[in-house]
Amino acid sequence: MTEALYYHTITELAPLIASKAVSPVEVTEIILKRIDAVDGRLKAYATVMAEQAMAQARAAEREIVAGTYRGPLHGVPVAVKDLCFTTGVRTMGGSAVNADLVPDFDATVVQRFNEAGAVMLGKLNLTEGAMAGYNPALNVPENPWKAGYWPGASSSGSGAATAAGLAYGTLGSDTGGSIRHPAAVCGTVGLKPTWGRVSRYGVLNLAESLDHVGPLTRSSADAGIVLQAIAGLDPNDPTSLPDPVPDMLAGVGKGVRGLRIGWDETYATRDMAPDFAQAVVEGVRVMERLGAAIVPVSMPARLLEYLAAWPVLCTSEALDAHREHYPSQAEGYGPWFRGWLERGAGVSGADYARANALRAACVGELRVMMQGIDLLACPSTSQAAYLFTPEQAYGPLPPDRDPWQSRFTVPMDFAGLPTLSLPCGLSEAGLPLSLQFVGHALSEPLLVQAGDAYESATEWHKLHPPEWWSER
Repeated sequence: MTEALYYHTITELAPLIASKAVSPVEVTEIILKRIDAVDGRLKAYATVMAEQAMAQARAAEREIVAGTYRGPLHGVPVAVKDLCFTTGVRTMGGSAVNADLVPDFDATVVQRFNEAGAVMLGKLNLTEGAMAGYNPALNVPENPWKAGYWPGASSSGSGAATAAGLAYGTLGSDTGGSIRHPAAVCGTVGLKPTWGRVSRYGVLNLAESLDHVGPLTRSSADAGIVLQAIAGLDPNDPTSLPDPVPDMLAGVGKGVRGLRIGWDETYATRDMAPDFAQAVVEGVRVMERLGAAIVPVSMPARLLEYLAAWPVLCTSEALDAHREHYPSQAEGYGPWFRGWLERGAGVSGADYARANALRAACVGELRVMMQGIDLLACPSTSQAAYLFTPEQAYGPLPPDRDPWQSRFTVPMDFAGLPTLSLPCGLSEAGLPLSLQFVGHALSEPLLVQAGDAYESATEWHKLHPPEWWSER
């Protein structure tokens, strides 16, 4: 059992810990040894908090032995994207300018992990500023499925760690797709909550009006378990939602019979690799066979125009988020993100206002489209993992970024709608493919229910990377 323990889901591991069949100390030691053995090649972690993790594991074990069991995260090793403040542990946000940033308080999401009794393994690598390029002074995580391939941008360390058995669940953030991209290309589940469902207090910003924080896990139920722990109103974050946090697992096992799933086949398959398009189509057919009704819908006709508004909003908001260090420490940034901030400095107030109006129009059209359906189905990302060169990773910023590549992610960030990404196949090259469900605001329990139903009828979420990193 020890050999495969690191690939258990939280749903599988939690009963073993609760029943004392395995101990939090044993589990944490196994995961730390695995990190030590393989992360030198995968580079998922920015900082491993081994001493703290073992102290938390011992504390969890004492509580459980004494009869105090906090719930399904108690004694379970997790990790967070290195945007999340952690007391006494550096939080770099992927940037050398933050190399000496050691917070004296925990982000709310870290605090809530602690309250749930989770074991914090460490902080995970990411792109600089949570955008798309890396700082040359820091590591680029490898895709666990194939060395040298794109690991999914911002939350890449979170995707790699979850897929490779280096944590049972991780946190990522999503401003334009960075929970969904790494979940998709690393073959994990990713749940982007409704905007405001999870506090962003103590989480470094990329673009405040677009940033979401959420889990990457190995099953939909696991994503629900993590979201249950971290969600809810936070007095320290005025943008957090006051709505009560429901039982995220209430629908697990109930199936999808009668669920109305919106489907725009042109949107979902146009400009997609045939194997990816076919995998998504088959994913929708699975849901139909399970009893869901597939309802034809149409995405906004002006979608490309709306997508072009995203970099205007994101660059200018990023410029504000980095005002403490840019332009005064411009040379401390890598060329990719420095170029992003430079672009933001060129955005006028009128430019931002026009972009914001386009965003509002997109949200309005999505609201109308979502009437009469429970979920929308589409791919999680526009392509499977691709060969990722150092030039692409470190910059400079490409002069022209194709907004169409973000058609499956940005609209949902504009609207703050919750999404669930699920493994739905392998490409002809053996790389993960991913199906996305989009829900109405605050419909995360329904997303978990739909994802669980899909997983009950398929095996894709049970696949693991070929472990090329273990080769000698």
